[in-house]
Parts: sequence; C-alpha cells; structure tokens
Amino acid sequence: MAERGRVQTQGIAGTWPPREAARAGGFAPSGLGSWSSFAAKLREWVRAEAGAGRLLPWVPVAFGTGIAFYFAADHDPVLSVAAVTAAGLCLAAFLLRRQKLFPVAVMIAAIAAGFATATWKTARIAHGVLARPMYSVSLTGFVESRDIRERTDRFVLRVASMESPRSQIRLERVRLSVRKGTAPAVGSFVELKARLQPPLSPMRPGSYDFGRDMYFQGIGASGFVTGAIKATEPPESGGLSLGYAAFMQNLRDAIDARIRTTLDGDKRAIATALLTGRRDAITTPVNDAMFISGLGHVLSISGYHMAVVAGVVFFAVRALLALIPALTTGFPIKKWSAAAALAAALFYLLLSGAEVATQRSFFMTAVVLIAVMVDRRAITFRTLAVAAMIVLAIAPEALVHPSFQMSFAATLGLVALVQIGMPRLFASPDNSATAKVALWGGREIMTLALASLVAGLATTPYAAFHFHRVTPYGVLANLAAMPVVSALVMPAGLLGLAAMPFGFDGVFWWLMGLGIDWMIAVTQWVANLPGAIGRMAAFGIGPLIAASIGIVLLGLLRTPLRWSGAAVLAVSVIWAVVVPQPDVLISADGHNVGVRGPDGRLHLMRSAKDAFLLKEWLAADADPRLPTDASLADGASCDEAGCVTPMAGGGMVALALKPEALADDCERAALVVTARLAPPDCPSAVMSGDRLRGQGATALWRRRDGFAVDAVRLRGVDRPWSPAVAGAAETETTLAPRPAAARPVDATPAEADQQPED
Repeated sequence: MAERGRVQTQGIAGTWPPREAARAGGFAPSGLGSWSSFAAKLREWVRAEAGAGRLLPWVPVAFGTGIAFYFAADHDPVLSVAAVTAAGLCLAAFLLRRQKLFPVAVMIAAIAAGFATATWKTARIAHGVLARPMYSVSLTGFVESRDIRERTDRFVLRVASMESPRSQIRLERVRLSVRKGTAPAVGSFVELKARLQPPLSPMRPGSYDFGRDMYFQGIGASGFVTGAIKATEPPESGGLSLGYAAFMQNLRDAIDARIRTTLDGDKRAIATALLTGRRDAITTPVNDAMFISGLGHVLSISGYHMAVVAGVVFFAVRALLALIPALTTGFPIKKWSAAAALAAALFYLLLSGAEVATQRSFFMTAVVLIAVMVDRRAITFRTLAVAAMIVLAIAPEALVHPSFQMSFAATLGLVALVQIGMPRLFASPDNSATAKVALWGGREIMTLALASLVAGLATTPYAAFHFHRVTPYGVLANLAAMPVVSALVMPAGLLGLAAMPFGFDGVFWWLMGLGIDWMIAVTQWVANLPGAIGRMAAFGIGPLIAASIGIVLLGLLRTPLRWSGAAVLAVSVIWAVVVPQPDVLISADGHNVGVRGPDGRLHLMRSAKDAFLLKEWLAADADPRLPTDASLADGASCDEAGCVTPMAGGGMVALALKPEALADDCERAALVVTARLAPPDCPSAVMSGDRLRGQGATALWRRRDGFAVDAVRLRGVDRPWSPAVAGAAETETTLAPRPAAARPVDATPAEADQQPED
C-alpha cells in the first residue's frame, strides 16, 4: 500500500514520496498531509497554466510592463543600450526554447523589447517643446487638422517658419485655438500671429499628463491666434500626407453638412461623433450626462462601433450573396463577406481619425475577420494578444492612455466570458420555461446585461483613476440604450453613408436622430437618479497597478488560480480607499493654493482664475462643488498683498502676492507660498517661485516636522515632454521650517523683492 501511494503521488505531482509513504503507514500528522495534498494540487494548476498554447496571451502583458518601466524612468534611457539588451535577451530566449526556463526567458525578453520599443519611438519623433510662454510669435505653416468645438475651433499647424524676438526654439507643430467658425481649411498654407504656451502639465501630482500626449502627437506648444489668419501660397508642397489629411477632412465636413440638413443640436453632434469621431461639439450638459450614466463609451469610437460596422456589413453582404443559389453552393460567400466587412472596418478607421481606441478596435476586428477567412476560431485570447501587440508596437504611448486601458480591460473581460461559455450559461432543453423566454429575447437581454456588467466592472478601476468617478447605474443605462444604438442608430448611420452619393440619405439621418433622442433621454434619466454620480478620490498609481494585475489574473488564468486575481482586486480596492488626501495643493505657477480646512474640505486662495484646474482638484478630492461655488473661499482672508487661511490641525497657510506681505506671513504662517523669492531668513516652511518652476504642481501632507512633498517633476526627473527647468531649485521630499540662523551673512532684504525672470 505504501508503495502504491508513493507511485500514485509521483504520477500526480511527482513530489515528496517519503511523506506519502509515512502518511500511508499511519504516522503522518493530518495537517502535513493536507498541506502536501494542497501543494500537489497547486503544482498541478501551475503546470496546467504553463501548458502548450498558454504563453502567447502573456507576451503583450510582459511587453506592456516594459513600456510601463520606460515611462517610470527618471530620464530617457540610452537607445543603443536598450536595443542591444533587448536583442540579447530575445536571442537567449530563442536558444532556451527547448528548456524549462523558456517561458521565463520569453517574458523577460518581452519586457526588454517593450522598454526598447518605447525608447525607440521617443527618439524617432524627438522634437522641440516650448519651456516658457511666448506672447507674440509670427508663424507660417500648413494646417494639418481641424476640430470644431462647442465654443471655439482648434487646428494643428505644421510650422514652416517661426519668428519671435525672445526665443530661438524651433517647433515642428503647434495647436492653436481660434474663434468659432474661423479655423482655416485643412491643407492650406497660412500666416498668423499667436500667443504660445508650453504643453499643459499635470494639474496635480499623479493626474493625467496632457503634455505627454501632445509630445507623442508631435506638438510642442499650444496657444491661440491673436490676429487675422492670412492664406498664402506655400513655398513647397505639403506632401502626400497633407493631401490625404485634407481629403479625409473634406469628407468628414461633407458628412457633417449632410447630417446638419436633417439634425441639429446635440443630435447632430452625436451623429457626427459616431460616424467621424469628431465629438467636441456636444454640449457640456449632455456630455456630462453621458459619462455619469455610463454611456460615455458610445462617444469614443472603439470596439463596439467597429464590431457593429463590421457585423452589419458582414451579414448584409452574406444575405445578399445567399440570394444567388449558384454562389451559395460553389463559392465561399462567408469568406467574401468577411473580406467586405474588413474593407468597411478599414474605411471606418480612416474616416474616424484612427485614434488609439479605434486602432485597437480595428486590429481586433481585423484579426477576427481574418480568422474567419482562414477557417480559424475567431474570438480567443490569442486574437486579443495579437491586437494588443500590434497597437503597443506601433504606439507604445497608448499604454498610459485611458482609452487603451479601458478598451482592453473590457475586451479581456468579454473574451474571458466567452471562453467560459457565456452562450451555455442560458442553455436549456427546448421545452423548458427558459427556452420559451429566450424566444421573446430573454436570452439576448441576459447576455447583454451580463456583458455590460463584466465590461463595466473591468473598466471601473481606470474610470475611477483617470476621471474620479464610477457609474453605479451603468448596466441599467446600457440595457436601456444599447439595443437601440445597435439596431437603429448605427445601421441607419451606415445606410446614410451609403446613400449619400445618391442623394437619398435624409431619411436615414432622421431615423438616426430618433435613436439618438432615445439615448439622450436615457442618459438624462439615469444621470438624475439618486446616487448616479459616484465620486472617487484620487488614489495614486499603486492601487491601479494592483487592480490591473487582478484583472489580468482573473481574465487569463483558467484554473482555480484565477481567483487569486479576485484577492488582488480586493486588496487594490482597500488600498485605494485608505490613501490619504493632501493637506495642501499648489498650482505650478503659485497663483492657486488649495488648503484642507478644519471641516475636511478644500478651501481656495487664488490670484488668477483657472476653472479647469479647480475642476480637476475638486474631482480628485471627490468634492461635488463646482469651481464657481462661493464656499471654496470660506475661511480665506485676502487683501491686495495676499491671502491666509487656516488648515486642519491648526496653523495657517499664506499666499503672498507682494513683497511687503512676506515679513508678516513668515512670522504667522506655518507655510508660505509665493511666486517670488522668499526672504532667506523666513522661519516658516516656504514654497517659492524658483522651486515651483522646477517641480510644477505640488501636493503637501502635513507631518510633525513639516510637510511631505510630492510634485509633478520629482528631483532628477527630466523627460522630453517634461524637461527640467534650468536654474530652478531641486525638489526635496520634505519641506520643513527653516531655523533663523539659516540666513546668509551677505543676504540683503532686497533679495526678497526680486522677481523671477519670464
């Protein structure tokens, strides 16, 4: 018996035969036997997860991890070193392909490859970035793109020449705002004067970096036109890319013009957004209601839209071909339909502007349709892995964009749902009550509800991190609106596009408008339900990484080990909830200071209005107040020289606007904020202009010995999209009061009056 137990244990787990023999002899403790059994089962699960065909879905996870390491670096890596390291590790993985360490070697090589790819992409698109404002700049160049917005228009100018008396920097592209209706045509060559600003940096530590987005779009500054825009003859041709951009922009304008003949207001704006990707003209109330209700994803062309377009074309073409008996018996009409759907998806990608989410959707759809054409299973983790690798290899910066994160998280959840057999969840005998309900659409409703629930849960961590909100009624809104969008809005839009050349598109825009009316009504109803606005305070990158690991484990693992992902998700939720909020927030220019008062809410001192910054601060604090709320200034006492306000735990924070306020503030306040240079003998903790210029927006947490500091640009950080400011003070991780003896012997009071140079 002992020998049989030993042999069986070896056959199952291959471990610890002496322990099994001891237990069979009757002298092993029961606890030790239970642990041995669990360990054997655990190893069995691990071997199953590492089985044949299970490695590919993890490769893009490792590749993306390498990209994440790149964006976490303090300065740009050396491209040659990163490339050689990646090549060497890939070669090592190839040589170990028949060894047990092959999976580990592949993952390490994929991490190195992702790191090198991101490094190469940044080096390839390297361009100048404006560091300081420029107030009168003469520009000439080609108009590459144009956006029609609710209040203003905006366009991107590819700079041909740039003249400014105060700067020698050379910018390749700038993004400019103009009065509504005055943006020049795409492809035109123009002369203008503009006021330029550096790319927008994060509003607070940990918030979204718009400057990084602009850098990877090739844009080095933003601003607005200050005079007339003059169209002139270009000194040279704009090239094929500009001609293509002009053609696609004219096509989008033509579609919008045709929609405008039938629809107006938000209906027209949403219809245009669904077909061309231009969604900036949607009014703020409707746009907010869409996101509060959980239907904001409809406005961003992504997987859902691409699937509807491809699906409608696929089934329409297949149905038409099936009407010809000779084709159904002798030709692969299913593959022909897949090819037609692929062409339609490609056209939709180009028409919508090919944003990151749309690219991901197209590649995913293309892989599925190609699988149909080659008689392979379409919806698998491999399909998702291939699409992810294509997107990350082309645009590694997509990894840190919310559209990529939310899109792939939702798709991973849906693919996992399909893999575990979602269609079989509602399977039953034909004569059962469930089957009768299914005849009336019950199965489809349950499938849609389950898919909406899974996709909503998968995207919740990213919505909470980037937008500081969750959608408690998202499933309800999707159940009420998405069938109408799928069955009426999108098909009518596609038929409208097809009928445009023949002049019969008006009726289809009208039908599209009916569906959009229903969608808007649903969003406004759901947004007005009690508790519809789920706010979440900012919680940092750590909980988001933990949540991502949990989602990946739940989605990709197939054995009971997948439930370890649920445990990691639970840890991430607890972690996010307990993260303390800062006691003081300071804007990068030092003109806005938020102080947590004795009531636990932020109170504002400011010398300049910045509604966008205040909206971000309040959202990150889970504060429902608007930037115009008068209670934001409660407790703040201001005059021409500056402001003071009490903070939680006692003490005052001062915002000094004039030199004469500094002496008094240094004696009374625990913290002094000033855009000027503070006196060197100021005993208070001081956040002055030279430090703010170097570190950007800053958050402070009060400690016994001063303040803990977190800043947008930490000490030693210097990236192409956020270069270190020359001559600025370095960022320390703590800010403490300075002893009176710290004043230099040769210091003079006049030093406190010096203004930083522009």
